[in-house]
Amino acid sequence: MADLIETAVNAGTFNTLVEAIKATDLIDILKSPGPYTVFAPTDEAFNKLPEGVTLDALLQDNHKLKRILTYHVAFGDVRAEDLMQIEEAETVEGSVVAVESSSGNLKVNNANILQSDILADNGVIHVIDAVLVPGLVAAE
Repeated sequence: MADLIETAVNAGTFNTLVEAIKATDLIDILKSPGPYTVFAPTDEAFNKLPEGVTLDALLQDNHKLKRILTYHVAFGDVRAEDLMQIEEAETVEGSVVAVESSSGNLKVNNANILQSDILADNGVIHVIDAVLVPGLVAAE
C-alpha cells in the first residue's frame, strides 16, 4: 500500500491539496508512520473557499495555510465506523473538528464526507466537499 501522500496523488482529485501540502513542507508528517486521518478536500472544494479567502492568498501566507492544512489531519486511524461514535476529533493543528453522524451520513464541521475509508500505509483518508478553516484562522 502507499502512504497518505502517494494515495492522495494517485486518487487524482486532490491535486490542489497536494500542491498546498508541498508548499508548506507538510510532506514529512504525512509520510511518517502515523497513523493519521486526513479529511481531504477535493479540488472542487478548494474552488468553494469562503468569501475573502483565495488559494493564491493562502499560498502566499505559509503560516495560515499550514494551520488550515493541519486542521484537516487528526491523530490516529479513525475510520467511518469510529466517526459514527464520536462527536469531535483532535487535529494536528491543535483544535478539534466537530463530527456529526445522522442517517448514515457523516459530516466534519460543515463539510460532508463524500467517501470514507481510503486506506493508506500510515492512516486513512476521508474525502470532504469543503475546506475546513479553524475558528481562530477564520477570525483573523
